Amino acid sequence: MPYPQLRLNAVALENNIRVMASWCRERQVDLAPHVKTTMSAPIISRQVAAGAAAVTVATVDQVAAVLGWGHHHVLIANEVVDRDGLSRIRAWLEEDPGREIRCFVDSEAGINAAAQVFTAAGNVPLEVMLDVGTPGGRTGVRSLGEAVRLAGLVRAAPGLRLVGVAGYEGVVPNSRAEDTVSAVDRHCRLVRQVFLDVAPYFETAAPVYSMGGSAFPDRVVEFLPEPGQVPGTRRLLRSGCYVTHDHGTYAGVSPVPGLLPALTVRAAVLSTPEDGIAVVGAGKRDLPYDAGLPVVLAVHTADGAPKGGATAVVRNLYDHHAVLTGVTGLDVTDLVDFGISHPCSAFDRWPEYVVTDGDGREIEVWHTDFHRSSLMAPRR
Repeated sequence: MPYPQLRLNAVALENNIRVMASWCRERQVDLAPHVKTTMSAPIISRQVAAGAAAVTVATVDQVAAVLGWGHHHVLIANEVVDRDGLSRIRAWLEEDPGREIRCFVDSEAGINAAAQVFTAAGNVPLEVMLDVGTPGGRTGVRSLGEAVRLAGLVRAAPGLRLVGVAGYEGVVPNSRAEDTVSAVDRHCRLVRQVFLDVAPYFETAAPVYSMGGSAFPDRVVEFLPEPGQVPGTRRLLRSGCYVTHDHGTYAGVSPVPGLLPALTVRAAVLSTPEDGIAVVGAGKRDLPYDAGLPVVLAVHTADGAPKGGATAVVRNLYDHHAVLTGVTGLDVTDLVDFGISHPCSAFDRWPEYVVTDGDGREIEVWHTDFHRSSLMAPRR
């Protein structure tokens, strides 16, 4: 493949899948990895083979992708309120009753929108989870009282079934500062209390308590409902970024020992226009930058030989260029390996990427699919 390239270390990937699966087993929680991180079938199949109980997505189009890859237990960690999206979900459930497709609700209007589509669905209800949010954050109810009120509305709504409660502790800054961890703990306490208080409204023998994020799973497990508080409870994590880890934000905050950064971007030095400056052919279109600039990990010659002694720091990114400063030992045609921060903003830039072995040798090319539409269901 031409440069720049997104490169995935297969050995680190397998390590991370194994480490996280073991971490969850030891704490008696199930894992439904948030696969929006990669949207890549070979990675997701490995996560499921390692014991993932379901897959989590963020959009209805992503549901289409994972159904097309053969996964039947899908959690949409989001509200679905548009008629087209709800109708597609209904059609998929009617097509195969063995499928499990669930989504979140956090408003009376959203409950009514779903009920309008699913009222006439016969024996195919929409299973929903009550979404609990944080002040100033994203979706989700903000208070215990509102949660209980909405639980009653779901219970009364034809075509809907309340099967659990979900929260997301990752809207805080990714740091281990005391005030940040305290905010995470407050949210976890609220989600647990909502789960316990709305338990009489559940319409399932296996209600789900679900939290997401890869930065604070250790705090999540500190506040899980105790076994027996709500009979049949399934405790479900939706972490996703662990699968490749990173050289940035998650490397700094993840509490799961043994995870390895698996992603890099390799690009060629295009120009050395001034002393101490080099320009590399990879920029905002190729490198995530929402959680910190990439870091220079290694330099190779154009034929792939390691080049020791080279140094550089990323100063800024343009669309297709990275400007490096503090440069020593870099020449035009050299290849630079960048470590990235936040894998969720890496894979969506690449329709295909290079898979390498533990020694950096290229062994395969894998693909992503963030815009799949081949399983479009009929509108109703």
